[in-house]
Amino acid sequence: MTGTPRELLGPGGLVLDVRGRPGPAALRFETAEDGRRTVLRQRERTVLLGGLTGQGCCHDLRLHRLDGYRSPLPPIASSRMRSAADWVHQYARRLERSDATPLDDGRWLLARRTWFEPGVWSADLVRDWPAGLLELYCGGGWHGVLPLRRLSPPDAARVKAYRKHVRDGTLAPVLLWWVPFLDGWLILDGHDRAVAALAEDRTPDCVVLTRLPDEDAWRREAEQPAEGHRRHSARFTGTERQRTALEEGYGAVLAGLPYEPSAVRTWPLTGGTPAWEVLARAAMFQFPGD
Repeated sequence: MTGTPRELLGPGGLVLDVRGRPGPAALRFETAEDGRRTVLRQRERTVLLGGLTGQGCCHDLRLHRLDGYRSPLPPIASSRMRSAADWVHQYARRLERSDATPLDDGRWLLARRTWFEPGVWSADLVRDWPAGLLELYCGGGWHGVLPLRRLSPPDAARVKAYRKHVRDGTLAPVLLWWVPFLDGWLILDGHDRAVAALAEDRTPDCVVLTRLPDEDAWRREAEQPAEGHRRHSARFTGTERQRTALEEGYGAVLAGLPYEPSAVRTWPLTGGTPAWEVLARAAMFQFPGD
């Protein structure tokens, strides 16, 4: 996939309009039992199993990850990191050429992110391997970071090299994938770079990949605020300054709709729950203490 149409959003952001990839994507979620059983596959390799436990609106998601995940980006040379690259555009080009990404038809945002809420990279970073437990709170989610491979220790040779880049301000950003049904991020590329930043008491600089709504979807979403705005404007009796503020607020709402995160596409797991249970038994046999 090359020459993908792009919408530039100023420094640190762009939208890829992916076409010709109807799916399933190479890196994709497959689900069974109304989403209570989840598999993340990269091509045909299972890299994550998830199962919801609990009743009502509050669930825990028990995870088991397997070795074999492959980054969709090629390795980034140390000399390249020192070249002040436009990482959003660099990552976009590399994702276009990769055959191991979540990209399928639709609009995808790539944007720099350098600030995260407290706890995202500490308490809610899943450091355990291979198992993990995500507490999906009622009315929200988990809001943390999930690695797709085992994290290296801070004194590993590659991490030490990256720590110098952190101190020099030249470390390439970590590539994350925003997954709304988890209310959290998966690390697609840069596991060791994340460890290096954290070892230097820094929040990792990131580029976040987010699926956006298609045009038809966000235009449907705009119908309700548009109708409310028409009704409110018809009976508005405030000052001209208040009307200006009303119009500006309405305009901001509409302008943001095309860039709100959209649900990640999931695909039915062939064989349903029995197939998931076979995968789970095989994983437990591999890691009997999990």
